[in-house]
Amino acid sequence: MIDLHMHSRYSNDGEFTPRELVEKCTAQGIRMMSVTDHNCVRANTEAIASAKENGIAYLTGIEIDCTYETMNFHMLGYGIDYVSSDFDAIEKHVREQGAEVSLKMLAKTQELGFHVTENEMWHLSKDSYWPETWTGEMFAEALLSKPEYTDHPLLLPYRSGGKRSDNPYVNFYWDFYAQGKPCCAEIRYPAMAEIIDIIHSNNGLAVLAHPYANLRGNHDILERIISLGIDGIEAYSSYHSPIQADNTALAAGQHHLFTTCGSDFHGKTKPAIRLGMHGCPPEREEMPQHEKLYEKALQ
Repeated sequence: MIDLHMHSRYSNDGEFTPRELVEKCTAQGIRMMSVTDHNCVRANTEAIASAKENGIAYLTGIEIDCTYETMNFHMLGYGIDYVSSDFDAIEKHVREQGAEVSLKMLAKTQELGFHVTENEMWHLSKDSYWPETWTGEMFAEALLSKPEYTDHPLLLPYRSGGKRSDNPYVNFYWDFYAQGKPCCAEIRYPAMAEIIDIIHSNNGLAVLAHPYANLRGNHDILERIISLGIDGIEAYSSYHSPIQADNTALAAGQHHLFTTCGSDFHGKTKPAIRLGMHGCPPEREEMPQHEKLYEKALQ
């Protein structure tokens, strides 16, 4: 089994340490993995050492926020020289905006009629690697824990039995804090072409993450993204239905790109998502489909 998309505590919405992720992958029978934290490569050193101890092929990774035609996307970088200062600069660029954006999100959350304070959010984030960066998932955690909002109509879909309760925290993010939603506060992300160039200049492979989660129906954009020079597409993802996965794999094949599979495991922010839960048929996990990635993992 392969899982090339998961997040550690070095992501602002991850729960586990890199070593804990390796141990969980070992228990699940995963034989090739990658920790792909948001805009951060810090997990790779610990994950490499732990994967070696556990006999798992490890592929260095990162997931970078970027923009294309005013839309936000995520670009996975695999096999990267993760000690490069280029990735320190990416982290710094996002971190420098964190506090300002977090306060804007707080104000917009309060405008919805919720009483949540700056101190409450700092308390939630104090042990995070990104303490100044509050996520939509954190706001969901804060609001859903308040007894006074037990029956609040905006929160009922995310409570047990509600239609958005399978992954309540991240679903709340997608519904209220994602691009174009009422509590969104935009961060300035690099252009996608720039990020692809950075990944390539650091000996990596650029893979578009879970396209159906970001395209928002604008599927013609995918052709233009492919023309930027990406190497692959994450066709098999917990975000994709079987039909969406097949359509993505077909588009990749038509352009001689490889496909990857990743659960996008985070832990408590996505409790319904398990490691290895990406819907990739076993026969497509085998080589030579992932031969190029496997070779990089063994370097």
